[in-house]
Amino acid sequence: MKRAAVLVSMIALVFPISVAAQDWDSDQTEVWKTIVAQWEALKAKDLTWIKNDLHPEFLGWSDENPMPSSKAAVQRWTRYSVENSTTLAQELYPVGIVVAGSTAVAHYYYSTAAEGRDGKRKTTHGRYTDVLIKQGDRWLFIAWRGGDDPKLND
Repeated sequence: MKRAAVLVSMIALVFPISVAAQDWDSDQTEVWKTIVAQWEALKAKDLTWIKNDLHPEFLGWSDENPMPSSKAAVQRWTRYSVENSTTLAQELYPVGIVVAGSTAVAHYYYSTAAEGRDGKRKTTHGRYTDVLIKQGDRWLFIAWRGGDDPKLND
């Protein structure tokens, strides 16, 4: 199982980034920058991204949750998460971004390494589909779906 996860990570590291990034237009590039900035803020335990980057009507469904979460729920549970763990490393691997007018859909894989409050370290791999809408000159998350992939994790 670990070999499969390493192989998928290595392939994803080389293939999607080199292929997808070469063909992106300016909107796709801005969408990806928004996604990367959200993950970087989360790693830095900076929760301002929730207020700034989630649309007021946001509704996202992570695999870890039994139901979709509102913006307020994301704020509560993200605060809890950053108080109880630290992200040590992360990688994002874009698969594809489609922009139609003021709506964007981005598919990507991720790998994270985190340390819990108890000192235990865990590496996870998964995927997300993010839906963003453009308001003014900014892209805002309005929905997402995804999470850790049990096939890639022990």
